[in-house]
Amino acid sequence: MARVAVVTGGTSGIGLATAHLFAARGWSVAVIARDQGRLDAAEAALSAYGRPVLAISADVADAQAVDAAAERIEQELGPIRAWINNAMSTVVSPADKIAPDEYRRVTETTYLSQVFGTLAALRHMKKRDRGAIVQVSSGLGIRAAPLQAPYCAAKFAVSGFTDSLRAELIHDSVDVSLTVVYLPAVNTPQFNWARTRTGHGQNAPDPVFDPRLCAEAIHFAVEHPRREIWVGRSSLMMALAQGLAPGFADRKAAEAWESQLEERPVPDRDGNLFEPVPGNVGTDGRFGDRTRRTRSEFWTSRERDLVVLGLAGVAAIGVAGLAAAARAPRRLLGRR
Repeated sequence: MARVAVVTGGTSGIGLATAHLFAARGWSVAVIARDQGRLDAAEAALSAYGRPVLAISADVADAQAVDAAAERIEQELGPIRAWINNAMSTVVSPADKIAPDEYRRVTETTYLSQVFGTLAALRHMKKRDRGAIVQVSSGLGIRAAPLQAPYCAAKFAVSGFTDSLRAELIHDSVDVSLTVVYLPAVNTPQFNWARTRTGHGQNAPDPVFDPRLCAEAIHFAVEHPRREIWVGRSSLMMALAQGLAPGFADRKAAEAWESQLEERPVPDRDGNLFEPVPGNVGTDGRFGDRTRRTRSEFWTSRERDLVVLGLAGVAAIGVAGLAAAARAPRRLLGRR
């Protein structure tokens, strides 16, 4: 039976790159998104790989719609083996200029969408004791930046929800993997349709990475489950800075204000927060000239744990050596 992967937000950017990668590697793929035109285009493109494809129009902030999509996928494609929660939205603005309904909507689309997708997948995976769920997060879910308070908060919430659920699955001995993938700045159409309240367009700060690198990391998380994966050196550096020197990280984040904005003034835009922006936008954004083409720059929590264990071993040897050195003079004195 064919393996079935579900990708939310699967008609553009990282989601579309991920859907293509899974289809190219023999998976049947279902994509969930809002815009019917892009769904039709994605379905046609993915069908070229020769595997069954299903494109479903649904708002991932609607729990019932996500449940219905999961039921349809199970009936038409087969048992869901992988569920990738990729959909998101943001508002680029100082925090005190963002309206309550905008905070609520970003929370629904960026955090609750991952909760609803995870729960829908689990209802099917738990009874089979098999499956992989991947939460697509961001370095901003580890080290928050200015001008995106609702998005950063939502991504932080994703990690808390996932850690709590993972502990429950371990307790119940359920063999469903949960991975959080933390992404850097990526060359996607997101920067063309995010809601803005700054008088400037949204810019992707360097270094900018290829969405296909993110797809590779997501696919790796399904085939080789890990607790966490960091994509791009910038995501790794954000995690290190926040863990080791959060005050320093605060100051560096404050300096990132200007790098998130285009230089020339442009009118604010409503973006895709409440309604999809029409048009077939594809996988890549407008930063192709600055995009790093690497397909392998990601690190896993297993590699981190090995480094930590190695450092702990070195530290333990060092402490033992210091203790031995401290005792040596007393032994020598006792022999006189």
